[in-house]
Amino acid sequence: MWLRYKGDMIRTAIVGAIVLLLAPGPDAAQTGAKSPQPSKVLADYSAAMENLAQSASPAVVQILVQTLAPLGNGDSQRAGFVSEREATGSGVIVDPDGYIVTNAHVVRNARRIEVKILRSDEKGQEPHGHLVPAKLIGLDRQVDIAVVKIEGKNLPTLSFVDSDNLRQGQLVLALGSPLGLQNSLTHGVVSATVRQLDPESPMVYIQTDAPINPGNSGGPLLDIEGRVAGINTMIFSQSGGNEGLGFAIPANLAKDVYQRLRKDGRVRRGAIGVIPETITPTLGAALGLDRDSGVILSDVAPHSAAEAAELEPGDVVLTIDGKPMREARDLLLAVFQRAPGDQLTMEIQRGQERMSKTVAVLERKHEPSQLEDLVNYDSALVRQLGILAMTVDEKVTAILPDLRRLSGVAVAAVPAEYAGLNPGLLAGDVIYSLNNQRIASLDELRDALKDKKSGDAIALLVERYGQLIYVTAALE
Repeated sequence: MWLRYKGDMIRTAIVGAIVLLLAPGPDAAQTGAKSPQPSKVLADYSAAMENLAQSASPAVVQILVQTLAPLGNGDSQRAGFVSEREATGSGVIVDPDGYIVTNAHVVRNARRIEVKILRSDEKGQEPHGHLVPAKLIGLDRQVDIAVVKIEGKNLPTLSFVDSDNLRQGQLVLALGSPLGLQNSLTHGVVSATVRQLDPESPMVYIQTDAPINPGNSGGPLLDIEGRVAGINTMIFSQSGGNEGLGFAIPANLAKDVYQRLRKDGRVRRGAIGVIPETITPTLGAALGLDRDSGVILSDVAPHSAAEAAELEPGDVVLTIDGKPMREARDLLLAVFQRAPGDQLTMEIQRGQERMSKTVAVLERKHEPSQLEDLVNYDSALVRQLGILAMTVDEKVTAILPDLRRLSGVAVAAVPAEYAGLNPGLLAGDVIYSLNNQRIASLDELRDALKDKKSGDAIALLVERYGQLIYVTAALE
């Protein structure tokens, strides 16, 4: 309740300051003399910004990550060799028990994660950085959100705002650690509320001119009440620095991914089995539609949830759960934000008839790349084969259903720094034997490779796309 009240005071002060700065006083209008009022207005505005920074800063952290990076940059003589690198990013505490939201690219492939939090000592000094260890709870590379946790109780937090209510021109502030400079504050406006950067992706971003630089990644974009409007994730730049084109993941999407990662450690994506297209004037005229904009279904997949709901190609989608569908991306985003098991209520138009359809969201076709999100780099690395791998368990079979066997070793990823050592294995491959020796676990694979020397021939029996094949090579 206190945070809400304080946020209202801050918002009132900031908005009032802007209004008064733009409006001349009555005496100034009559005499042309300078009014003394602006100095107080500026002081109030400055104080409001200062109060906001002081209330929000304790919940914003710096994240320090140690990773392995390849040496040589393509030098074949150094292929497979790596060095330890350090990188920094930002994050925001969203739960008093120490759950922190950041970007997936900040902590991906981390060997060690530490978090620097602002904390005062018992002697009453100004808050300063304290370094504490953190563990990765889960990450979602598609949205670029990760959750890490530190030990703690009653930690300061920030809450998420409903990002659907953001408006162009709204004042926002970025808090984070650009270029390693912890607890840096910048401000600007919302340049665009829904910016799609890739027409093939349902992802949308908040665009802002608030200065964002490398190291801000994972930090919050705040509204004037100190609530999280988005998670800063990238910039467009020709110089490498801020050029006023920053992008943040909308709070609603970040919050949804956070909750799913905290619950399950991974994000399951849904699908309904349709191909939407944006209606153009040409398309509308050619098909004899009564509109020249909106969303039409060009395909409904056989045996899909959409077919079960009796949707048909040519249906015009008017709304989903009451939200108007203006472009194809609106439909893609609506499905993207739902989990398997959810339902969508779609209002459609077929010819001159309007009708409502309820469509179940089914789990998206399994993608082997999801395995990488389940592994820790150090414990998963099998250097002799140049892969990250894990023992087949219920998490693996959830992503790779219908495997021939329920034991083996799944290839989670092929790190670029070890690609030169890889005999031809792909992410999603499942290793069942090595030189006719049955392999049931990652430990057994490591034991089987222990006595092998450079130049020794190996034959791996692998299941790939439902078929058994041999992958052969001479060990490097």
